[in-house]
Amino acid sequence: MTAPPTPPTLATLHPPFGLVLRAGDLTLRPLTDADLPKYAELLRRPIFEDPQSPAMFHWYRAEPDTRVRNALSFQWQLRSTFSPEKWTLPLGIWTDGRLIGCQDVSAQRFAERRTVSSGSWLTLDAHGQGYGTLMRQAMLVLAFDHLGAQRAESAAAIGNRPSFGVSHACGYREDGTHMSTLPGPAVLEQRFLVTPETFRRPHAPVEVEGITAQLREMLGA
Repeated sequence: MTAPPTPPTLATLHPPFGLVLRAGDLTLRPLTDADLPKYAELLRRPIFEDPQSPAMFHWYRAEPDTRVRNALSFQWQLRSTFSPEKWTLPLGIWTDGRLIGCQDVSAQRFAERRTVSSGSWLTLDAHGQGYGTLMRQAMLVLAFDHLGAQRAESAAAIGNRPSFGVSHACGYREDGTHMSTLPGPAVLEQRFLVTPETFRRPHAPVEVEGITAQLREMLGA
């Protein structure tokens, strides 16, 4: 009797799920549905020392139950709208098997623009250990060395010193200001820009797995 065919893996069906980055004590990979219960638990924990900080993410200002529901809907939306024209990779951050935050990398019309943008957060108890810089550097290694990006942009609310520190440590240069377009109070933000020439690479080597031809096609890379 012929054995039934082996079902395809999730990474075969959706190539972003096969992407894994390793840098020092950190592992970065796209969140799967199996990760979402831990992700939801993380979203209920503090991220900022000052809950009234103007740098507080607009989505975090919602009540915990609403925050979690909105975040899960957002994760599913990212997958359903993923295309070469517009994509976001929501990379969960793990250390010692613990999920501690998220590092997103996004692009629009990447094939033409060769530009990515990013956002990130860590739970408060993971601050001050160098994780914020290392996970941003790992993301930039992916973008510059493996996808062919020529620019990486970011922004942070004026006064968000930890975020400014991470950007400067990675080689970003200040690139003017703008008013945030996100929901909630209007916030003045500092724009940042880094290129392969100004990028300050991590001391720890960054290993990248899962860059397949199918993934490159999905990313416009």
